[in-house]
Amino acid sequence: GLPQIEVTFDIDANGILHVGAKDKATGKENKITIKANSGLTEDEIQKMVKDAEANKAEDHRRFELAQARNQADASVHQIRKALGEHGATLDAAEKEKIEAAVKDAEEALKGDDKEAIEAKTAAMMTASQKLGEKMYASMQGGAGGAGEAAGASAAQAGGGEAKAKDEDVVDADYKEVKRG
Repeated sequence: GLPQIEVTFDIDANGILHVGAKDKATGKENKITIKANSGLTEDEIQKMVKDAEANKAEDHRRFELAQARNQADASVHQIRKALGEHGATLDAAEKEKIEAAVKDAEEALKGDDKEAIEAKTAAMMTASQKLGEKMYASMQGGAGGAGEAAGASAAQAGGGEAKAKDEDVVDADYKEVKRG
């Protein structure tokens, strides 16, 4: 009846595919090998490795520049947000000093000088310390007032519980006895 064919597939370490087919009835066998044509030669691989090593220092410099920019950009955003929320608590001179430092940092972000970006970011953070102190003080003041109010209401609630405990309450076990 039906032809019986045994097919084998084998992929070696280099990604080369070997296919074999054998007709069991006649014993005839065919084999084919499939190779990838797009593989890189050893010379091309070595050239790429050398290029990567040659550009290692430049890649590292760009990585550090990107990190400095990201940190500066995040700080600018954070300080601008804080100025919007708490800027009214600062006097005009402090606010102008912070805004000038933020503008300097934004100007430094336009360039490729990592040291300048880091220096302007540090100056901006130093200038904004007063803003942070004012924010902290306002949060402490608001939290302190809320905490005192909560403490007073808890004391009143606790007072009610204390009265209930002072009453003569006795827990007892009992049995119901039926007469009848």
